[in-house]
Amino acid sequence: MSNLTIRPINTGFVTMIPKQYLYHHSTVAYYPDASDREEEYPVFTYLVEGGDKLLLVDTGMAYTERADKYHHHGSYQPEGMAIADQLAKIGYKPEDIDIVVFTHLHWDHCFYMDKFTNAKFYVNKKEYEFAMDPIPLYYKSYEAPQLGITRPFEGIKMELLEGEAEVMPGVRVFETPGHSIGHQSVEIDTAAGRYICCGDAIFIMDNTKPIEEIHYDITPPNRFSDIVSAWKSIELIKARAESLDKILTCHDREMLDRVSKTPILGL
Repeated sequence: MSNLTIRPINTGFVTMIPKQYLYHHSTVAYYPDASDREEEYPVFTYLVEGGDKLLLVDTGMAYTERADKYHHHGSYQPEGMAIADQLAKIGYKPEDIDIVVFTHLHWDHCFYMDKFTNAKFYVNKKEYEFAMDPIPLYYKSYEAPQLGITRPFEGIKMELLEGEAEVMPGVRVFETPGHSIGHQSVEIDTAAGRYICCGDAIFIMDNTKPIEEIHYDITPPNRFSDIVSAWKSIELIKARAESLDKILTCHDREMLDRVSKTPILGL
């Protein structure tokens, strides 16, 4: 039985228009309550405790000025919600983290890396290679130097993973591309079962729902690098998950309510 537990940590809020971002245009008619206006969504990271090493899945989003200027307008990080501040609230410092596993390297998942001075960083090989040389469409997502700013992972050594790999006992990664070129999800064994931190492979749990009228076994999002891969990754996560409540999203607002009731998962 695993002693690992998972602590969800929200690092701020990004704005997204659900009908343009979270639901593929072919599915909007089946979600009449989906908004066509900007709405706030959380940005969760996940701290894995109870093992020989302290592990963090993603490091969260940038500070307000940067998030708003270069990324989603209106996104913000309230005071005290940056990852270092959030760790301090539970008695840790960034230097205490031994391992950071990135689902992908978009700006809202890998900021403040320089603060984790003792951590070993893991990312998918294809993701890192694309992040270092993205097409112009993705300059903002990866904070490319062409924008005149320094990307969070500039000059930082990364351990590059391919396929499925164990990063420490009880914690594995597996490839779930589609949202980004080299997206990966993180599977964690706990006493309560296996959880999957799915990053942005699944934005919100509605993405897991079938739409029988049009023969969809999922509800695909409208933000992707490859819709075929994105579709198959959602199917894979659903098939691999012990139950839907074991899928841990980054941006679903349902996680806010869940965390308020159950701040530590896997007990």
